[in-house]
Amino acid sequence: LLFMAVSISFMMIYRGLPIPEISIANMHNQPEQFPVYPLLFVSIACGAISGFHSTQSPLMARCITNEKYGRRVFYGAMVAEGLVALIWAAVGMSFWGGVKELNAIMIAQQGNAAWAVNEISLGLLGKVGAILAILGVVAAPITSGDTAFRSARLIVADFLKLDQKPIKNRLIISFFLFLGGFLLTLVKFDIIWRYMAWSNQTLATLVLWAITVYLVRNGKNYWITLIPAIFMTAVVSTYLFIAPEGFQLSWQWSYALGLIITILFTALFFYKLKWLKQHLENL
Repeated sequence: LLFMAVSISFMMIYRGLPIPEISIANMHNQPEQFPVYPLLFVSIACGAISGFHSTQSPLMARCITNEKYGRRVFYGAMVAEGLVALIWAAVGMSFWGGVKELNAIMIAQQGNAAWAVNEISLGLLGKVGAILAILGVVAAPITSGDTAFRSARLIVADFLKLDQKPIKNRLIISFFLFLGGFLLTLVKFDIIWRYMAWSNQTLATLVLWAITVYLVRNGKNYWITLIPAIFMTAVVSTYLFIAPEGFQLSWQWSYALGLIITILFTALFFYKLKWLKQHLENL
């Protein structure tokens, strides 16, 4: 993936492709139906904030030799992934001449991102480079699926307190996980992806709240996760009301309901925080 990103970015600059300026304007071909807030913060996950990545902690905890490497592994990977995403966003907008042209191409190809990757790789890197780049793109979902199943097995095993040294115990959990994965393949991918994006960010929100509670209980600075938790609560709740796969309410109602839910969760947190501090003082 890194080779692919570096090669693509080099060729983009070498060939002098026009790189669009940074803009806060909504460049979607249907801006009224797809507002920047909250859809942008649900669409962009990897490299920014992602619940799926948090599920990798049971697996990574068994792979690193010291807890201090956690920041290097998780934070470093997210930064690298974010850079890869930015490179592809830039080349995606510049390869066809602009954002409007990119929108037109993707509409014509029915949103087929794999086709776009293939065309860009062939156009900028030639056949050999394109093969390496496409291998990187193919490797990403394969390895993601592998780690997802591994992490899911470890999470279930930890929850059930089922020792994973015996092969039999691993196979028992894996069977049901693979069965669930197979059933998901029977559903259209675009439908799964729509709900996956929201559920992924909802999971990230829950993890942020859980970490905040952990920091409070251990007397640490909980504001570093509380602020993102509040923001993401507003994002996922508003998205649920406004999204095409959600309740499809107007933006006025969606924003209002999202704000109300966020205020309620925040108020509940500070109420519990006051109770917890009093409880700890009495110990």
